Amino acid sequence: MTARHIRRPTERAAIHAVCRSARLLPPIDQLFEALVIARRADDREGMTLAAHRAVRAAAPEVGET
Repeated sequence: MTARHIRRPTERAAIHAVCRSARLLPPIDQLFEALVIARRADDREGMTLAAHRAVRAAAPEVGET
């Protein structure tokens, strides 16, 4: 039985609000640990967020406009 993705409009709004503000990223090793935890929990959204944050922490010029 596959899990269905439930849309959460407030979560989406919060993610967009955070994307518009500058925040310090945690160390890359903590981000990779979060990625591993999300993978073990089969949390696709968590894996995506952790992976993107790890890339932004490793290469700050990624995503600059």
